[in-house]
Amino acid sequence: MFESYRETHDLLADYAEALREGNLPTFLKSLSRFEARRVLPLAHFWQAAEMARILNSVGFADGVTIPSMDLFIVRVNARIASRRKKGRSPARAKSQQPRARRGGGPGRSATGLAEGQK
Repeated sequence: MFESYRETHDLLADYAEALREGNLPTFLKSLSRFEARRVLPLAHFWQAAEMARILNSVGFADGVTIPSMDLFIVRVNARIASRRKKGRSPARAKSQQPRARRGGGPGRSATGLAEGQK
């Protein structure tokens, strides 16, 4: 079956569109092995890709939003407060009976044998 590969200028146009839309992982997944090997050593492709990055950053700088740290800080503070609440448990009333030791029960020694079986 014949597979058609994109030319270098088509790859550059697709890269610029993916960069503008924020879909670089989709673009990288769309590359065939042959296309990736073909453009890897091409210096003019990388220069053109850098130019596309610059043009996109200049052309869409007004539409770029910088994430606010306020929301992040509020979420971190809420998580800390939640963990503090979970960490505070009401004081337990001490029971009258001591806790059973691990492996030992009524009539058992530290070896786990009943006292009459020694």
